[in-house]
Amino acid sequence: MIPRLIQKQLLHLWANYPVVTITGPRQSGKTTLARATFPDLRYVSLESPDIRALAENDARAFLQAYPAPVIFDEIQRVPQLLSYIQTLVDESGKTGQYLLTGSHQPQLSAGISQSLAGRTGLLRLLPLSIRELRQAGITLERDEYLYKGFMPRAYRTALEPHTLYSDYFATYVDKDVRQIANLNNLSAFETFMKLLAGRCGQLLNLSSLSNDVGVSSPTISAWLSILEASFIIFRLPCYYENFGKRLLKSQKLYFTEVGLATWLLGIREPAQVARDPLFGRLFENMVVLEALKARCNAGAEPDLYFFRDSAGTEVDLLFRKAPDQLIPAEIKGAMTWHKDFAANIHKLRELSPKFTGGFVVYSGDVTPVSNDVKFINFKDAAQIVE
Repeated sequence: MIPRLIQKQLLHLWANYPVVTITGPRQSGKTTLARATFPDLRYVSLESPDIRALAENDARAFLQAYPAPVIFDEIQRVPQLLSYIQTLVDESGKTGQYLLTGSHQPQLSAGISQSLAGRTGLLRLLPLSIRELRQAGITLERDEYLYKGFMPRAYRTALEPHTLYSDYFATYVDKDVRQIANLNNLSAFETFMKLLAGRCGQLLNLSSLSNDVGVSSPTISAWLSILEASFIIFRLPCYYENFGKRLLKSQKLYFTEVGLATWLLGIREPAQVARDPLFGRLFENMVVLEALKARCNAGAEPDLYFFRDSAGTEVDLLFRKAPDQLIPAEIKGAMTWHKDFAANIHKLRELSPKFTGGFVVYSGDVTPVSNDVKFINFKDAAQIVE
């Protein structure tokens, strides 16, 4: 197992809450993290049909058969257990009783808000970060990261990435979507997924997607919600405040696993990455997710945005470091340093004193500080949110 940075937060929450819930995309390492952190706890998978049947038909008998402290994996499969767990933790008054993992956000969110509010610590585990890989002695080139992605399985097996993500899409994305929605047109959904990969890092336009896929805008909206609920995509909101210009209230879309987006675009070897017309968007996707992973691994809310106004001022990423402090970052896939990479950051800082400092994240190794803007290599993108 590659050590996960979120483990520190997991131990902290386990010592202070009766329940800890780990969510995240399938195959991001939730089960491995839980079992490696607490090897002495009994592990129960609710994916097992017979175990799940007992939990569904007789929750009290199930909880007596598997008493705390215990790990319940894929808890969203039997969300009614959460009400019974609430009763038990309220009676015991102890911390560190139930460690829950789950891949579907809607069921977990509803159950937590109704039953476990104030009783559970929440963590979101995303795929491996570049920092985690580097600490494990694994360093790749830029295009190799984009091609191979960051799923733990990609680093513990000899599977080619195109095989891994083909299986991942068929086994998990399709499975999760079919569990949540009545999907009647799989072909249209597959087209939709490929179009999303081609639009990562762009403003989300439901009407355009609807026209290109050939389904209604409400259907597109529902599919996006399902993908977000299953942690397949991440929507980055536009930062809005009245700075005297009309700001565009929209969202950008990114894949939580850039390797999946690369596969959906038909890229089948690292040498194709830099030649692809969408290379810049894939690179931006990777950097934005590095910032998001750093926030999640710290047990913090994302507090991430982008900025765009009608005058053409645009900055790829904003991090709200404090209520009155926003750190801007521009993302460039180029390997050659140029001072003009920071031009929009300088424009943004003229709009309000809330915008301070800044980063340019690019592929080069020259890392100067120019007019309070730091130029950093993409492998150090977590610095944006520190």
